[in-house]
Amino acid sequence: MSTSQGIEISGRSSEMASAPVKDFLLALERKFGERRRELLALRKGKQTWDFLPETASVRAGDWRIAPVPSVLLDRRVEITGPTDPKMVINALNSGANVFMADFEDSLAPAWDNVVGGQESLYRAVRRTLTFESPEGKQYKLSDKPAVLFVRPRGWHLEEAHARVDGRPMSGSLFDFGVFFFNNAKEQLARGAGPFFYLPKMESHLEARLWNDVFVFAETTLGIPAGTIKATVLIETLPAAFEMDEILYELREHSAGLNCGRWDYIFSFIKKQPHQLLPDRSQLTMDKGFLRAYAQKLIQTCHRRGAHAMGGMAAQIPIKDDPAANDAALARVRADKEREARDGHDGTWVAHPGLVPVARAIFDAHVTGPNQLHVLRTDVNVTKEDLLRVPEGTRTEDGLRHNVRVGVRYLEAWLRGQGCVPLFHLMEDAATAEISRAQVWQQVRHAVITREKLDQVIAEELAQASGGKFSEAKSLFRSLSLADEFEEFLTLPAYQQLLASEVH
Repeated sequence: MSTSQGIEISGRSSEMASAPVKDFLLALERKFGERRRELLALRKGKQTWDFLPETASVRAGDWRIAPVPSVLLDRRVEITGPTDPKMVINALNSGANVFMADFEDSLAPAWDNVVGGQESLYRAVRRTLTFESPEGKQYKLSDKPAVLFVRPRGWHLEEAHARVDGRPMSGSLFDFGVFFFNNAKEQLARGAGPFFYLPKMESHLEARLWNDVFVFAETTLGIPAGTIKATVLIETLPAAFEMDEILYELREHSAGLNCGRWDYIFSFIKKQPHQLLPDRSQLTMDKGFLRAYAQKLIQTCHRRGAHAMGGMAAQIPIKDDPAANDAALARVRADKEREARDGHDGTWVAHPGLVPVARAIFDAHVTGPNQLHVLRTDVNVTKEDLLRVPEGTRTEDGLRHNVRVGVRYLEAWLRGQGCVPLFHLMEDAATAEISRAQVWQQVRHAVITREKLDQVIAEELAQASGGKFSEAKSLFRSLSLADEFEEFLTLPAYQQLLASEVH
């Protein structure tokens, strides 16, 4: 453990947490930590959703975000994933325009993962990152890697290994602060810059906090104002009603908005528990509240000169079943065709094998670097549209799939693996959130009984033992049957992850 002027860093030491870095982290937490906690408290208790009357002038105003650097004009294919060396190299070499290195939903925040990820990105920025597989295969970066974005943890998460004045500091500020301090100037020297994705926000006030963090960071390091650029994931129901306001708060630092579709479904259940949703497989982006929010996002972004990024294709190529692989790729193509036709400027994939599939579609539809000229003046999304549940059914197969995937993902997460291939999809924490939220909602509405859930857990996981399956089943069950909905499953799961580190 090292202590420096009010900040304690526990766990293995790392060059990423040098004395100047710790001073920077200390300053960030002391300046912004209390405000973060106050904003989290404001999330509680709100039950109704609508466009804010007090910000009507922002929505009606004629303003645009600051121009983005040329390296960010074309973002038609982005790949995302965790920060281990092999993933970072493969993603940067994938042919995508952008790689979003993830400290959030696809990374289980064990300390080795957190500091190891920072070490990987430090070397990736300097083009020195290499990896050798156990079989002896060598990996190194290509001459023209993708542009790097970094996604820090959401405002609700803390980093237990970094304590400021005796309490855990914000995971958001830790992830941002370590990466920015160590890499921002090097990125600028190489013709790029410090670019970020911001997750899980619920209001423009939370965006204002990030903007103030950016201003403070730029001033502290002596780099020009507006150097930092950030894309906000619209992945909560409250944020969908404040897209204009979020862009406005970040207008000097904005790089657009993204449709974080899986967490958006989870947030919809959490914020509208009385609106019973059909099976996850039936919640597609061409229906109901998902269709409305994607259309609204494109319209809002392009009116403000901001990129409107599409959602994730989580499919993994199925090498041993050509027919199943063809069917999966057909679903990807249909999804990306819809996004390109609607006016999205780019899209996300989870696997390098999908990069050429998505690129071919966007190349066919997008003649310039982006579609900012597609203003979508035909769109008129109302409050009712954003709350409209699509028709569908709730099936036993859907229940069983939620249990199968939710528990298996949790088991891997508790072992420190946050990005997990399951049933030909690359899953992250949003998957487990949807799974347990749908089960919780169905118990609450008496669609299923506690006894039925126990039966399904026992049957679906009869062959699953060892590892962390006992803990995962217990946690999934307790979250699904809780009287009060747990805000994020990663909060109690993090405590278990910390306990396993101690032992």
